[in-house]
Amino acid sequence: MKSKEYTRFEKARILGARALQISMGAPQLLHEGGKAIDPLDIATMEFENDLIPITARRTIDDYN
Repeated sequence: MKSKEYTRFEKARILGARALQISMGAPQLLHEGGKAIDPLDIATMEFENDLIPITARRTIDDYN
């Protein structure tokens, strides 16, 4: 899914999970030369560039 197809709740969950991974030492998927230090900023940049390998699972009821 592209980043524009997520609800604000899904986006918050994905960014929070990715920021936690980065703060625990996971490798960064976006190499910007170390401009951002905050894990949430890094996760946000990765999300905006569609680099985060995390998706949201929806049920069929969400499409009605």
